[in-house]
Amino acid sequence: MEYEGQICRPPMERGAYKLPVAVGCSYNQCKFCTLFKHLSYRELPMEQIEAELSRVKSLGGNPSHAFLGDGNPFGLPTSRLLELLSLIRRYLPRCTSVSMDATITNIREKSDEELRQLYEQGVDEVYVGIECGSDDVLEFMKKDHNSKEAYRELSRLKKSGIAYSAHIMMGLAGEGRGLESAENTARFLNQTHPKKIINTAIFLSKRAPLYREIEAGRWKPSSHLENLREERRLIELLDTEVESYDGLQDPIEVRTRGSLPRDKEKMLEYLDRQIRRLETEGEPPVPIY
Repeated sequence: MEYEGQICRPPMERGAYKLPVAVGCSYNQCKFCTLFKHLSYRELPMEQIEAELSRVKSLGGNPSHAFLGDGNPFGLPTSRLLELLSLIRRYLPRCTSVSMDATITNIREKSDEELRQLYEQGVDEVYVGIECGSDDVLEFMKKDHNSKEAYRELSRLKKSGIAYSAHIMMGLAGEGRGLESAENTARFLNQTHPKKIINTAIFLSKRAPLYREIEAGRWKPSSHLENLREERRLIELLDTEVESYDGLQDPIEVRTRGSLPRDKEKMLEYLDRQIRRLETEGEPPVPIY
């Protein structure tokens, strides 16, 4: 498979067949993100996509689930997505489940009828970059939505039959605002009921527009301990069924996984141990790569 850029997908999709259908992200304005800043967004030619499907079929591949790449394939025109889904069924007849990343704007740009058509043709889940439940943080980070807009579009998505899973981010609100962010984000998730939650600690890069804000003193990173406490408070407040939760804080080698509410106490106990460990041993500086 030819792939341009960094391969990035939700950890729950690691077993899925990833089919690239575009390069980069059509939005690509979030201050914290560097995944696609070096790429010019474009749709891949249908001939190239069909050749990849043919290659997989010729090797005996026939997966039951596919994940479309890259940054936000749900933003492709509905007619093109329907053509892609038809191609997938032709070459991979067992593939009846398709998921991909999306933005709130991508959902807003599709009519109720288009959402229903996509569901009927195999799109059963999209991963949406919610990031945080605090509107001022979303505005500062140049996300494409506020909470009210996200509520409305996710409600439309749910009515179509397509499930939504949430990307959220610890530390996005900056120093001193972790618990506030956890409470606002938990409130949002409790009302929108994501199927899955991927919660990553913010990755700080000198190549990201956010670094200019750090240099100017307009945004300060939170500490590892604050991020741990933010995650703990979030899980404590979550009151909705979540099939799979995956929280990743790579710099301090902390990963919190489980289903909610089944594993809530176990997850909280794990985070309590990690908080005590950092309080006792001291925490490393927050890396900026």
